[in-house]
Amino acid sequence: MRNYAIGDIHGHLALLEEAHALIAADRALTNDQVAPIVHVGDLVDRGPNAKGVIAYLAQGMAQGAPWVVLKGNHDRMFSLFLDDFKARDPRLRAELSYLHPRIGGGTTLASYGILNGADRPIAPVHAEAIAAVPQAHRTFLAACPCFFQRGEVVFVHAGLLPGTALAAQSEDDLIWIREPFLSDPRDHGHLVVHGHTALEAAFHYGNRVNIDSSAAYGGPLTAVVIEGRAVFHLTPKGRRRLLPKDIAA
Repeated sequence: MRNYAIGDIHGHLALLEEAHALIAADRALTNDQVAPIVHVGDLVDRGPNAKGVIAYLAQGMAQGAPWVVLKGNHDRMFSLFLDDFKARDPRLRAELSYLHPRIGGGTTLASYGILNGADRPIAPVHAEAIAAVPQAHRTFLAACPCFFQRGEVVFVHAGLLPGTALAAQSEDDLIWIREPFLSDPRDHGHLVVHGHTALEAAFHYGNRVNIDSSAAYGGPLTAVVIEGRAVFHLTPKGRRRLLPKDIAA
């Protein structure tokens, strides 16, 4: 069973289009136009064109593309900010806010034409955001699931709480968890493909594969294809097998 996946996008539309082009080339070689492409969340923040990323994905899915878009913690923070600028994501550190430079919400607002959002009083910035962000974008983000399971693989933004059944996982863990998930060597019942924790390149840990290759910080955007539990990094030169403990080139 074949699945494609793309790591954390963070507002980088050009990188997303390049990742889709790599997948299109692989589809042409395998004559497979139906295997899903799973985007593991964090569509927004830090990068320059969150608006374009959401529009691109929403349009493709509306046209019937076999795409799945998962919810990341940054996507939830954006939605929470739009719902109520006083609301806080329960997993966000107390000293941070959505518009803090470390989170990058200001760049998301800028993609909708709201400039210097992090440097002005929050109430008028929020009012501008409500007027500028299309309801269709808010509805799209709200509808994103927190995981997708197909065959031997489960896709999720951040990871799983070890020892907990998939159906019993909390949204907070699915989109925010690091420990104890990252250090747990146990098999989770499926190969877990996730992002959230930025690395220099995709990495296969045996029981999980992290495909967040730091697009948010100037790195590449990783696209992979998974057949059964075999994982291949897609490159301009074709597939490269991603083996446990080996970093993709």
